Amino acid sequence: MPELISEPTMIPVPGGKSIAEYVGRVKTGDSDVSIAVMHAPAGWSEPAQAPNFDEFTIVITGSIDVEHDGDTITVGAGQALITRAGEKVRYLTREDAHYVAICVPAFAPELANRDDEA
Repeated sequence: MPELISEPTMIPVPGGKSIAEYVGRVKTGDSDVSIAVMHAPAGWSEPAQAPNFDEFTIVITGSIDVEHDGDTITVGAGQALITRAGEKVRYLTREDAHYVAICVPAFAPELANRDDEA
C-alpha cells in the first residue's frame, strides 16, 4: 500500500541550515535511501567529507558551491550534481539556497566521514 508522508522530520544542524527529511533513517527507518529538502543561508558551509554514499543534489533556488580536488563547481537553480561515495567534497553557499539531497545508501552522520569527525 502506498505510504503518504505528509510532513517531514526536521533535523537540527548548526550554522542556520535546515534539513527536512521525508525518507531516510530518521523519518521512515529506511537505510537504503534518504530524501531531504535543505535550506542553507548565504555564507553557510560544512566541513569537507568523503562520504560512504552517493549523493544526488538538485538545486531548486539559489546556488551551492561544491569544492573538490582544489576546484569548485557552482550548481545553480535547475541544475543537479552527483557526487560518488569516497569523493572528498565540501558544500558551501554564497547566497540562500533550497535544494533536494538524495543519498544512497541513506545519510547517517557516521557515513559522512567529515574532517571534523576524524
